[in-house]
Amino acid sequence: MVDATIGQGGHSYLFGEKLGPEGAIIGLDVDTNAIRRAQSILNDLACRVILLNSNFSQIAECLDEQGVEKVDFILADLGVCSAQLADARMGLSFQQNMPLDMRLDKSLKTTAADIVNKADEKSLADLIYRFGQDRASRRIARFIVRHRSNEPISTTAQLASVVCKALARPRRKRRPRIHPATRTFQALRIAVNNELENLAKLLASAPKLLKKNGYIAVISFHSLEDRLVKGSFKENGKNGTYRIVTKKPIVPTRKEISENRRARSAKLRIAQKQ
Repeated sequence: MVDATIGQGGHSYLFGEKLGPEGAIIGLDVDTNAIRRAQSILNDLACRVILLNSNFSQIAECLDEQGVEKVDFILADLGVCSAQLADARMGLSFQQNMPLDMRLDKSLKTTAADIVNKADEKSLADLIYRFGQDRASRRIARFIVRHRSNEPISTTAQLASVVCKALARPRRKRRPRIHPATRTFQALRIAVNNELENLAKLLASAPKLLKKNGYIAVISFHSLEDRLVKGSFKENGKNGTYRIVTKKPIVPTRKEISENRRARSAKLRIAQKQ
């Protein structure tokens, strides 16, 4: 199997327990710290474990380098893990103050701070609307440009504060369902890491890499990702490449959400190669 987002190694560990010495897990991740964390968790599995510091968009090249033609299972959990959110070097979270970075892969050149401080107002507004689906994107962009004219926005707390000011509604008594900066942070993270382009490449590669009757499972966390997964599965279902296992996405139960609030927006879709 390929775990395209090895993360903390939790999913791979559960599957690895079912695999004997003849089985193999190939785990990919752009985050070198994730690779180290997964290595310690997966060390004692009976199956072979190969961990590669690579983006899942390069899945075909990674398998070719390992001499693997086809696989039985591809899993991709597109969520950012708790360790990454807590890591100040990542600069992903508005819950605590961090340098405004957002690069999961540190070899990437452009940070979130670069975009926030250098993009023109229209480009910023378009980015926040396209990737964050925030209808107040123009107002947010205007506030960002106004703030940065006085001082650069270099931390997550600064950016969150600017967005909160842009979206402030004094008369509104009810607390918003999500933090006002959530969509802006999502948009910047997607842009910095080229997340949608990379997902599209993974989905395009999967049909050629799966064995007959092999499975692909993708857990997405927002509608932009889910739309890509759904579209890819549907297209491959129509041309006879896939059998869609999940007619509707599997979503977490109330109990699961109460135990892990970050799972509330998760959607799991599964397809089988024909």
